[in-house]
Amino acid sequence: MGTTAVPSSMDVSIPLGDQKGDGFAGHPNPKDMDAGALFVLKSRGSWWHCGYHLTTSIVAPVLLSLPFAMSLLGWVAGIVCLTLGATVTFYSYNLLSLVLEQQAQLGQRQLRFRDMAHDILGPAWGKYFVGPLQFAIFMFIYLLYKPDGKMQLYQLITMFGGLTLLLAQVPSFHSLRHINLVSLVLCLAYSVCALGGSIHIGNSANAPPKDYSLVGSRADRLLGAFNGISIIATTYASGIIPEIQATLAPPVKGKMFKGLCVCYSVIVTTYFSVGISGYWAFGNQSKGTILTNFMGEAKPLLPIWFLLMTNIFCLLQTSAVSVVYLQLTNEVFEKKFADPKMDQFSVRNVVPRLIARSLSVVVATTVATMLPFFADIMALLGVFGCIP
Repeated sequence: MGTTAVPSSMDVSIPLGDQKGDGFAGHPNPKDMDAGALFVLKSRGSWWHCGYHLTTSIVAPVLLSLPFAMSLLGWVAGIVCLTLGATVTFYSYNLLSLVLEQQAQLGQRQLRFRDMAHDILGPAWGKYFVGPLQFAIFMFIYLLYKPDGKMQLYQLITMFGGLTLLLAQVPSFHSLRHINLVSLVLCLAYSVCALGGSIHIGNSANAPPKDYSLVGSRADRLLGAFNGISIIATTYASGIIPEIQATLAPPVKGKMFKGLCVCYSVIVTTYFSVGISGYWAFGNQSKGTILTNFMGEAKPLLPIWFLLMTNIFCLLQTSAVSVVYLQLTNEVFEKKFADPKMDQFSVRNVVPRLIARSLSVVVATTVATMLPFFADIMALLGVFGCIP
């Protein structure tokens, strides 16, 4: 039975064609779609692809800060916060995906967080809070790695920005499916390295003294606890559900739940193993990232080749994470500068795409050189954006 799209407060209302049973038989009419939705958020993915995208958007080298977060909370509170974070965010993400499915069935398909904020909070909040926060998180991705060797931070960021500049030209979210599968494997790889390194150091003769007490005055411990909670919240609360769900091919019913199960199987495996093993090995001496602890005070506690391999895994996976979050800005640029009536790869659309995406990476790279304080920025973003 045909349906007519119900007007929405979104900029674009997308007719969904015929609906059958558990999903949608038809695709959105391209004539009614803006270029951002048509070119960047193509609806062609499977639930496996959804799982890859979700994992890359949430699981990143930020998880290497979990031992530091636990050192601010202690064993009981740390494990409780990790468990609550996983439970609450899985439930919230799944609930959000169900709401998006229902809205789509009503003819009000919402492809972006900004669309949801526009309808729920009003135009001002959608434009001036949710959008800038997403872009701030995208900028933050460039802070996921900080060298402690001879290489200067600005040198590493320049190299990383160059790689991201190339990956930024990937045309659509769906085109990232193979990159994000590699990203999933990489996050498992450096998590195994962090787990193995922590166990090795903790059992070695050069193991640091294990002290699990909370340090500082009562006020310092209280502020530290909020800091730890914010870091944990930030590591969980970065899933871009609407944009990823928009990439699923119809019918979409049940696909997001399967994708979330793939994602959270990786999350539970990596977050708990890295957080618990790192805190067990270093106690309240855990640094902003576990890799800093591996470097030791006078000399590395692990072989140089092992540290180099782990850092390469982190750097490559961070590149994939960056490209996922670039889709938020890419979609905005396509919507503003591209012509949906022309082919995606026509000169008219390719030239503005190349210029806009390249400039966004250059600006983000420049900002990253000014904000090198890794764990503190994680906590700040968690306070303002992820805990609420």
